[in-house]
Amino acid sequence: MYAYLQGKFSLKNPAQVYIDVNGVGYEVNISLNTYSYIQNSDAGKLYTYLQIKEDGHTLFGFFDRGEKEMFIQLISVSGVGASTARMMLSHLKPDELSTAIQQGNIRLLESIKGIGKKTAERLALELRDKVNKIDSIVRSQETPSSSFQQDALNALVALGITRVQAEAAIKKVTTTDSNILHLEELIKKALKAI
Repeated sequence: MYAYLQGKFSLKNPAQVYIDVNGVGYEVNISLNTYSYIQNSDAGKLYTYLQIKEDGHTLFGFFDRGEKEMFIQLISVSGVGASTARMMLSHLKPDELSTAIQQGNIRLLESIKGIGKKTAERLALELRDKVNKIDSIVRSQETPSSSFQQDALNALVALGITRVQAEAAIKKVTTTDSNILHLEELIKKALKAI
C-alpha cells in the first residue's frame, strides 16, 4: 500500500520513528540497522511495509530496499512473524543475514532472540535460493560511482567516523546532490552531514 515515506523525523528511538509527511504523522517500527543510519538525520526516506491484522495495522520502515525485501522474505517463513523478522534485522545486517542463510549457518541464526533450531533450519532451507534475489536488489542500488563512494567511506573511517555513520552520511549526500564530481567535495559534504 505504501512504498515509502519521506519527511521529517519528529521522534526517533531504536525501535520506532515518527515521520511527519506534510503534516501527517506516521508511526513506523524500525530495526536497529535502520536506526543506525537515521539516528543523526532530521529528515529522510524510509521504504515501508504495511502489515494488516484483525487487531490493527502496523507500519514497518527500512533504510533501503534490500532490508525491506529481506523482511518480506523472512515473514514468508512459517514461524517467523514481523516482530521476529525485525529482531533478526536488528541483530544482523541484511547482507550478513543473507550470507548466514546461504551458508546454512544454523548456529548464527539460532543466536538471534526468538529463533530456535527448527526455525533456523527452516529459514536456511526455504530462503537459500530466494536471498540471491535480495542480493541483486542491493547491488542494483549501487551506482556506477560506488568505488568513488567507497574511497570516501574509507577516508571517513580513517578520520575516526564509524562505518555506519559514514555510510549514512555518504548516502544522504549522494541522494540529495548527484552532481558531486570530486572525492574531496564528497568527503567534506559527508562530514557536514554527520
